[in-house]
Amino acid sequence: MFSALNNFSSYDTMNFFEELGVKLKTERGNRVFPESDSAAEIVNALENEAKKLKVHFNFCEVNELIIEDNIVKGVKTNNGDFLSDSVIIATGGKSYSGTGSTGDGYKFAKQAGHTVTKINPSLVPIVTKEKYCAEMMGLSLKNVTLTLKDKNEKKPIYSELGEMLFTHFGVSGPLVLSASSHIRKMEEDRYKFEIDLKPGLSEQQLDLRLQRDFESFSNKDFSNVLGKLLPAKMIPVIVCLSDIKPDTKVNQITKQQRIDFGKLVKCFPLTIKSFRPVEEAIITSGGVDVKEISPKTMESKIVSGLYFIGEVLDVDAYTGGFNLQIAFSTAYAAATNI
Repeated sequence: MFSALNNFSSYDTMNFFEELGVKLKTERGNRVFPESDSAAEIVNALENEAKKLKVHFNFCEVNELIIEDNIVKGVKTNNGDFLSDSVIIATGGKSYSGTGSTGDGYKFAKQAGHTVTKINPSLVPIVTKEKYCAEMMGLSLKNVTLTLKDKNEKKPIYSELGEMLFTHFGVSGPLVLSASSHIRKMEEDRYKFEIDLKPGLSEQQLDLRLQRDFESFSNKDFSNVLGKLLPAKMIPVIVCLSDIKPDTKVNQITKQQRIDFGKLVKCFPLTIKSFRPVEEAIITSGGVDVKEISPKTMESKIVSGLYFIGEVLDVDAYTGGFNLQIAFSTAYAAATNI
């Protein structure tokens, strides 16, 4: 990707859209979005510019490529043949099938003799083994640290501060989507999430905070003194996991119980069961083997005049505009060469 990203960088993309009148903002992690938070604004800007440039759209379904002597000649569609000197495959991957990305780009690639690597969902919500996520459905956590552990590795394979969401099946949100891209071989009970609900406090600092809270409400039930520390939806779940009875008076909680509860707050556990379906994934991991594509032009090394850009290629990145940048940069490389 070096050549494509170097020739059309994220700054070029930002300048392009700002010149089209789209105001942008940069959020944590260098993620760039429209100020309006509306994807439709990006689509409208592109459509309006295309109309201005008198681009003609044919809304028909492509069935196969027309290839003669390893040179592309056009495409066959359900509305006749379209002949051309160049064809760009810009079909996306297999995720978000509702937008039209049904994986047919892989079919065209194989027809042209290209290798397509294994297709997996990436940036996808996670199904957890524990059922208590459903009890917290709709709860959004902000400024927490999510750590992903693989039992086959000594060190965590992902750890990041940010936002996440509990759902009826498990977890989703920016942190979870990014973490999912680090899971290459899904195996039940192999991967675990640990959530640090108070990353700004060390275990010692958190214990002092608990001591102060417990002293202030010494005669209250344990389940009724956590309102300032944790979201209301989470309290019944974490109390259950703590093995401290909800109606235990705070002044009866032992030092060890308090310390163990603090560890639970710093290390809230989830066992990963599976990915959600590829249709729910933001992107597809895998695709047309990049060894068979010229990195400077995105032209096929097998069929002259045939180009592959964007997510149909075996390249993927984190959420937040990075995959779109790959699409824009590869498109620019192909278009410039043509």
